[in-house]
Parts: sequence; structure tokens; C-alpha cells
Amino acid sequence: MDAHLRDLRYFAAVADELSFTRAAELLHVSQPALSKQVSALETVLRARLFDRDRRQVKLTAAGAALRVVARRLLEDWDDGVAAVAEAAAADARVLRVGTLTSIGRALYPGVIDHFTKRQPGWRIELQSVGWGDPTAGLHDRATDAAFVWLPTGADDVDSEVLVTERRFVAISARHPLAGRAAVEFTEIIDEPMVALPASAGPLRDFWLAASERGDRPPHVAAEVATADEAFEVVSSGAAVKLLAEGNAVVYSRPGIVCLPVSGLEPARLAVAWRRNDRRPAVHAFVSACRDAVADSTNAKPAA
Repeated sequence: MDAHLRDLRYFAAVADELSFTRAAELLHVSQPALSKQVSALETVLRARLFDRDRRQVKLTAAGAALRVVARRLLEDWDDGVAAVAEAAAADARVLRVGTLTSIGRALYPGVIDHFTKRQPGWRIELQSVGWGDPTAGLHDRATDAAFVWLPTGADDVDSEVLVTERRFVAISARHPLAGRAAVEFTEIIDEPMVALPASAGPLRDFWLAASERGDRPPHVAAEVATADEAFEVVSSGAAVKLLAEGNAVVYSRPGIVCLPVSGLEPARLAVAWRRNDRRPAVHAFVSACRDAVADSTNAKPAA
């Protein structure tokens, strides 16, 4: 019986992390399910791939050999799938654009207008991506360009900041601070927080205000992958959530109050693309974003 790509992905995640717990978090599966799949792979290959005890996980000689082969196979497969998707998108004249949150900000219509002028006959297909992937699909080549919040933590992705916004906090309407016009970060530093998945890396840290906490680590009450999940937790009163000023408007809903927070660095919304991607449609989209921002800036009344 042959091993499946899923089995190799599971194995590769554990081999990279040397932790079943961290690998399960990255793969968004339960640890028992991951352990079961790895054990099944060991049975198929008739080899023990890991030495593990309560304190550590280590690759065996067989595991180290498989890691090299698995990584190459997975990269080749991912490249092949991406090449097929890109060829199909080019044939259909579709640019796949990822996003982590609703765009709002009156920015998107302008981007579409400028893009269609630059790329006649093309259209944009907007894809919502879970918060566990800060590159909004660029990393695994599911998207061609993306609207992202910085930092992405990806060294193979380039970006250009489009909008800089204050950070707000979303709290339950029953929260003692709900009647305030604004808050200092020090007033909410010890509040239970809603966090992005661990796979979001530095972006998770940014939305937990890790760099402004000093020696006071965040109290994470819940991890969520979407805005709907986040605001369900917030509305229950179980935790608070930092968000960008524009999203405070986009996600306004009953039972939740959003307040500006002083003492925090601003949030940066950016357009992003893979560093080695030179396709004209991708860079036409980046230029369209730049033009849309310029239009928006020029349209603002003078102070």
C-alpha cells in the first residue's frame, strides 16, 4: 500500500517541529489524529520514524531519510498544482486575490476599476483565507496576490503598505469600559484576549500587542481563525480583541463596542505578492492598489 500526500504532510510537519503538539496546531488537526496517521505511515513503511518520550521527539535514521524525500515530493507536488492553477487562471484571465478580513475602506472598488483598465478582459476573484495563514494564501500558492496585515513573517513575500490605521479594542457592551470614548492600553493589558492561531506567528503577536507588554505576557482566552469566531467570543464577555480602525466599522454589530486604544503602534494593511512572481497581471494589481490609494488620498478635503 502506498503512502498518501496527506500522510507525508503530517510526517513533515512533525519532522520540522519535532513536536506532535505544535505540528497538530499548524495542521489544524487533533494530536491523537496526527499520532494515528504517523503510526499508520510507519506501518506502511515498516520503519520507526520518530523516537519519542514525554520530553522530546527525535527523528530516527529512517525518519531523517524520509524527511528529505518527503520535502522534495511535497514541494514538487505543490509547484505542480500551482503551475496548473496559474495556467488555468491565465487562460480564464482571473487573478486570485486573498484577504484575511473584509476590505471596506472604499478601497476595493477603486482597485477593481484601475485593474480592469490595466488588464482588459481580466477579473478579480476574491478569496477569504483563515487567520492561521498571515499570507492570505500566498505561501501555499492558493492566491496570486493578497490584502494582508503586517507582519506576515514570510521571507518569500513582498508587500507595500496601503493604509495605516489606529488599533481599536472590541469589547462586550456589558464591559465596564464600554461607556468610554477611548482607552489606554495599560487599562486592558491584563484582560483575557482573543488570539489568532499559533500558525499566524508574528501577526498573532502583533494583535496581542506583544511588543508593548514588557514582561506581562498576554492571557489568551481563545484562539480563533475568523472574524465571526472572534466576535462571538467578544460578545459573550469572555475576552477582548484588538482590531484595526477600519475593521471596527466593517464588523460593527449589536452587543459589541469598539474603542480606540492609545499606547499601541498602528496597524498596516498592505498588498502582498510572492517575491519571485513576475507575471504582468500580478504587478498590474499592485499598481492598481497604489493608484486606488492615491485617488483616495487626493479626494480627501484639505485640512
